[in-house]
Amino acid sequence: MKKENEGKKILTRRLFLFGGFQTALFSILAGRMYYLQVIESENYSLLADENRINMRLLPPPRGKILDRNGKELASNQRNYRVIIIPEQTKSVDKTLNSLQNIFPLGKYEIAKILREVKKRKGFVPVTVAENLTWREFSKVNVNSPDLPGIQSEIGETRFYPYGDAFAHVIGYVGIVDSKEMGDEPLLSLPGFRVGKVGIEKSFEKKLRGRAGISRVEVNAYGRIIREINRKSGDSGDNIKLTLDSSLQKFISKSLSNKSAAVVVMNIHSGDILSLVSSPSYNPHSFNVGISNYEWERLINNPRNPLLNKAIGGQYPPGSTFKMMVALAAIENGIISLNHKEVCRGSIELGDERFHCWKSDGHGVVDMLSSIEQSCDVFFYQIAKRVGIDRIAKMSKQFGLGKKTGVLIPSERGGNIPTRNWKKVEFGKPWQLGETLHAGIGQGYVLATPLQLALMMSRLCNGGRAIQPRLLLENKKQEILPLNISKKSLDIILEGLNRVTNSPMGTAFKSRINDKNWEIIGKTGTSQVRRISQIERETRVLKNEERPWEERDHALYVGAAPRKSPTYAISVVVEHGGSGSSTAAPIAKDVFDFMRKNIANKKRNA
Repeated sequence: MKKENEGKKILTRRLFLFGGFQTALFSILAGRMYYLQVIESENYSLLADENRINMRLLPPPRGKILDRNGKELASNQRNYRVIIIPEQTKSVDKTLNSLQNIFPLGKYEIAKILREVKKRKGFVPVTVAENLTWREFSKVNVNSPDLPGIQSEIGETRFYPYGDAFAHVIGYVGIVDSKEMGDEPLLSLPGFRVGKVGIEKSFEKKLRGRAGISRVEVNAYGRIIREINRKSGDSGDNIKLTLDSSLQKFISKSLSNKSAAVVVMNIHSGDILSLVSSPSYNPHSFNVGISNYEWERLINNPRNPLLNKAIGGQYPPGSTFKMMVALAAIENGIISLNHKEVCRGSIELGDERFHCWKSDGHGVVDMLSSIEQSCDVFFYQIAKRVGIDRIAKMSKQFGLGKKTGVLIPSERGGNIPTRNWKKVEFGKPWQLGETLHAGIGQGYVLATPLQLALMMSRLCNGGRAIQPRLLLENKKQEILPLNISKKSLDIILEGLNRVTNSPMGTAFKSRINDKNWEIIGKTGTSQVRRISQIERETRVLKNEERPWEERDHALYVGAAPRKSPTYAISVVVEHGGSGSSTAAPIAKDVFDFMRKNIANKKRNA
């Protein structure tokens, strides 16, 4: 009996403990349910909403590129486009085939879209077509229920109102490639474009701006039900350049059918008013997607329309280089203003003959007449006395032989040789005959049209180390003197005056008959191939009768107005023949245009 009572007590105690455990468990569960359903109800309700809310990046408007007067050189216009979101359609192929009933999609375009779809995640949109007409865009919207995964958008595309006239300076934008993608989400947006060359590339981050955000409600299939709110991004900064659109357009038209470059600078501020390279290309073609045919046509063109010749073309400067030789001789006290040489058409050095462009010679010439008539023999003799290293030192002071730092990535530095340069480059000693070639701007000497304009600017602004600039800024340059004597510079400028305004000058036919706008300058003709003695004696073919690629380059550097120089110019015409007959007339037309359209406007302002 006693044992039975003890067993009942143990059972009752166990039931009590089990009941207590159940009561505690249910209390905890009830408390947790109360916490989730009552206390945290607002938070979980918000999370449920967020599951059907998508955050979308909004591409910001790209900043504009303007000329010095505020005219638009690159802007934006509406772009009607269509994208596809792969995860929202069972078959991308079927959707694209259905889309062909609205507007044509070639095999190449479809293959490209499918490649992009495979590269990206299913929720990332892929561009199908851009720059649609309003009619095509409307049809897509009407038929959207039968086009799963397809969405139509109104975006912006880059617009270049002056076409090819500014292509080499402004550049163009294009689709982001894998190397440019990085970690920035904005770059992964379908159809987003970045600067590829020119100013568009140099100022990409400033022009790009910052993305906006759109919060949209979507259904279970990912279709947008409504936009909840939107925060617009920050548009890119506008970039204002020193270029003058009217001048650039005029020069570009003047160079049609020529392979050439022209640079115009303000010699006091360094502002580049025009930077033209011809032939050019249509930047819009790269924006919308250039065809294989057009690309092949551009890269196979012997006149190289993709090269910015104004900053990337490197040419023997020919006789436009003679001012550097003359300055080096005067400043180093090697010759005086009255020094004379006799030109009989050539001189000999060892077993080599060095010819003057005038086969029967110029007779007795001094410093001024040798510049005026561009006597090669005079500068052979002077270069021999000065030496290549002193010529090089003077040339580099005037901006030759190195990049100017202008804000375009494709700039090249040219070349000013020295004894040490040849030793390093070729492992051979410098030869005296190479100094004679350099004395008339041939041999290893190379310069870009921009460098030649800079050289002319420093000659005409009193020997101040101005730097060319493309970005129009309020702050002024700190300009240091070159420490070249005014007397030496005045001698050179008088020689340049005679070139254009004296009847004996090589550019006399290209003068401007306006006492307030006379030009000073120097012509140049540089050989691209060695002319044999037999060819000189027999004159088998004149320059204009040779194949185009074997003809001489034509050059001219100048400044105006003579009495108070303000603008410098350089002209290079590839295989154009004589500088006096081809390059100088172009410079005259440019200065004449400026006299009538730019200088007069400033005077009346």
